[in-house]
Amino acid sequence: MDARIERVWTPRVAEREASADAAEANAWIVGDDEEVIVIDPGEDASGVFEAVGDREILAVICTHGHASHVTVAVEVAERDEAPVALHPADRLHWRAVHPDVDPEIEMADGGLFDVGDVQLEVIHTPGHTPGSVSLHCADLEAVFTGDTLLASGPAPHDGQYPDFPRQLTAIGERLLDLPSGTRVLPGHGEESTVAAAAKRFDSWVTAGPSVETD
Repeated sequence: MDARIERVWTPRVAEREASADAAEANAWIVGDDEEVIVIDPGEDASGVFEAVGDREILAVICTHGHASHVTVAVEVAERDEAPVALHPADRLHWRAVHPDVDPEIEMADGGLFDVGDVQLEVIHTPGHTPGSVSLHCADLEAVFTGDTLLASGPAPHDGQYPDFPRQLTAIGERLLDLPSGTRVLPGHGEESTVAAAAKRFDSWVTAGPSVETD
């Protein structure tokens, strides 16, 4: 298998900066030496372009519509005339950042994207936003969870949870059913695994919508 996963911090920071996990967002690049899909390009097109190099960008996929994940989505997509994909339930969030441009692809649960020799499947995981999705790549044993699930638990937005019960339900019913060794690659911070999330899930339920999930 030639496809691989690469991580870009956005805005770009020094790799060893300890503050990066707390303050910066993750952009993810999936593909091989010829073509890639960019997931959540964030706020720093230059960092994404540097990582992509001369490979063709087939699509830009946004796990949800918040600005820290979609600000440069149009710029990154336009380089190779690629489409932007977003779940339609997040259109209002998107328009707060891009009032004059609509995503070309309206994602739905079960949708598929091909890149290199692997495939990404769309899993609708609402709660953080109505249109939050996760992207499962069974071939690479990874799931890109955006802000639905971080290593520390369900992610809040601006210090609160827009719909904590729905977010927990999405994690419990849609993500924890994936193979336990699946890498969880989030919108912020370090990666974890489905097994690690399963062990902590009950504690998140018990704690309720506290912004301190650790």
